[in-house]
Amino acid sequence: MALVACGDKPVADSAFAVAPEVGAAEEAVKLITADSMRDHIIELSDDKYEGRGPGSRGDRMARDYLVEQLKALGLQPGAADGSWQQPFNLVGVTAEQPAVWRFAKDGQETTLKQWDEFIVASGVQAERATVADAELVFVGYGIQAPEYQWDDYKGMDLRGKVLVMLNNDPSWDPELFAGETRLYYGRWSYKYESAAAQGAAGAIIIHTTPSAGYPFQVVQTSWTGEQFELQAGDEPRMQVEGWVSEDAARKVIAMSGHDLDALREAADNRDFAPVPLGVSTSIAMDVSINRVESANVLGQIPGSDPELNDEVVIYTAHHDHLGIGTPDASGDNIYNGAMDNASGVAQLLAITRAIKALPEAPRRSILIAFVGAEEQGLLGSMYYAANPTFPPGKIAANINYDGGNIWGHTHDLTFIGLGKSTIDGIVKGIAAQQNRVVKADQFADRGYFYRSDQFSFAKIGVPALYLDTGTEFVDKPADWGEQQVNHYTDVNYHQPSDEYDPSWNFDGMIEDASLGFWTGLAIANSDTMPSWNPGDEFEAARLEALEAVKD
Repeated sequence: MALVACGDKPVADSAFAVAPEVGAAEEAVKLITADSMRDHIIELSDDKYEGRGPGSRGDRMARDYLVEQLKALGLQPGAADGSWQQPFNLVGVTAEQPAVWRFAKDGQETTLKQWDEFIVASGVQAERATVADAELVFVGYGIQAPEYQWDDYKGMDLRGKVLVMLNNDPSWDPELFAGETRLYYGRWSYKYESAAAQGAAGAIIIHTTPSAGYPFQVVQTSWTGEQFELQAGDEPRMQVEGWVSEDAARKVIAMSGHDLDALREAADNRDFAPVPLGVSTSIAMDVSINRVESANVLGQIPGSDPELNDEVVIYTAHHDHLGIGTPDASGDNIYNGAMDNASGVAQLLAITRAIKALPEAPRRSILIAFVGAEEQGLLGSMYYAANPTFPPGKIAANINYDGGNIWGHTHDLTFIGLGKSTIDGIVKGIAAQQNRVVKADQFADRGYFYRSDQFSFAKIGVPALYLDTGTEFVDKPADWGEQQVNHYTDVNYHQPSDEYDPSWNFDGMIEDASLGFWTGLAIANSDTMPSWNPGDEFEAARLEALEAVKD
């Protein structure tokens, strides 16, 4: 039995070992402190960084700051060309959204108001996005999932149509689409990709707070202003990508003689077929195109084992946020992103400091990756996954931080991805030493596994871990933690109010960062790399990646 060490006692585990000198690691982890994180959060969320929008002056400032921090900690440049940054090109797309969006049938017209009832973006990297007299078709959830014998399209020709679809995925059966747990099929990105693959001219997602996991105000702030994408290739694209509120959807669907609730009920069945609504719409938007550059900041700690140092554990945290956008009621238009994700960056810097304090580097290499443009659709990590500095079959694991616990000690720990890989055992052992229990995603209906950068790594087969805040806070009522998380989501998430507050309690953040330190150390020093559990959705990609690096 190998040893996973944390705190005063070792924990038996059959797969992993931490370090030859456990005492040295115990001293190193003490460097993860509130002070070691607070200053980074205050700095990166300061107004002078202008919300760290991709390609902006604040984005460049943040990257320069992170490079200096990694240099000061003694890391080596981690990019393929021997530099600190892995640049990638972005296309900024700003659509001049119309004040109203009109829908017509049989001489009658329904008009929706921009901001209050709809948000629409360009789906093309061109100077104009246009839909002309296109029919609306309700397509249920817009999902094609052969493994669940599910096809919302049923072979219907939908070319040139505007598809109206429900958010999320069916949740009424725990054996179907994992029940309440949102899969990638429930993500907006999948839905737009799916609609484009049908040849649709546009798609409209019906927003509800329960189905999205956040209020409509998040759509308003996240989908207005400049939207960034990687350079378009030959993939299918639609002219427009829209969201409407539930009340707005009811009005438009009522024109067709259908009822939204009845359509929603019909959509919860495998035999559902698309419903042409007989409602037509036209929309045209001028689009400004701006080509900019951002980058992933990469620092490396070479492994100490000659036989394993060509393998790597990659820690990630995204350095970007939303930049300057629509002012809130107070007139504040800087989306500082203190929690999201200056706090994740700060935890990663604290972990890096602790690893560098070890008398000997871990056996496998460590890559610290501050990735960019996460808020625009995981673009920086997606670019890294397509252009990795280590072959995917040599990447032992990804440990991702997106947000931090600002409310204090918890009895529990949220492991987003629990049950998917052999990383489970080590996390549970270390959490036990912290007197904490490990729980799966406690807001599983929000689909967090597919909403942060670990998803980009999982898609190329890398076992991934996303550590998130627990909800059982020490000396607090049972529902207090869930209330804090929901309040942040409802009030501060993707809003100018996501700012550092001196009342933040760093105790829980220290625990979570320490767990990430021990987890990465255990994986880096193990004789074997983690694997996805048999039958997991990413197992095939892992096996392919491992086959590609066989001698």
